[in-house]
Amino acid sequence: MGLHLKGIYAVSTAALLMFSLHTYTAAAQGVNAALQPAKARKAAPELNLEDSIGKLASLKDYRGKVVVLDFWATWCHGCKQEIPWFSEFERKYGDKGLSVIGVSLDEDGWKVVKPFIKAMAMPYRIVLGNDSTAKEYGIGNMPDTFIIDRDGQIAATYVGIVDKNNVEGNIQKLLAHN
Repeated sequence: MGLHLKGIYAVSTAALLMFSLHTYTAAAQGVNAALQPAKARKAAPELNLEDSIGKLASLKDYRGKVVVLDFWATWCHGCKQEIPWFSEFERKYGDKGLSVIGVSLDEDGWKVVKPFIKAMAMPYRIVLGNDSTAKEYGIGNMPDTFIIDRDGQIAATYVGIVDKNNVEGNIQKLLAHN
């Protein structure tokens, strides 16, 4: 290879590495979402799903609370990244009016989900989702996360891995509005 081509190759390789680093950094930052103005919010589709102890979970039961509704699966790498954050939010803000609900979309159901919940020490409620629920919420890929206000309205929507600080900031704003 001539000296000129080696230089082009080195510059191309450096450019590719810089692009990859930028892309990785952007992905690592996660998805941000602004809170929707109260008048622009739409009602969250109702849930009637079984939780890990066989009780039926309904969003109506959470009126008056801020809810982080996370659609996930045990095989989803981005979901696994977010679970510790949502666990932290449940512990930190649970007594201030926050509830985190995880909606598993695992095809193998409780057989894979229950051991996963135990291994991850998930302190929040997990329900088993279905195609109908996924369709109502427009789930295409995971993770997808919704923050629901105290009135049952979708205040913020995250498609992809969330930005932890952005979610926490939105939770704090909604909790501050009694």
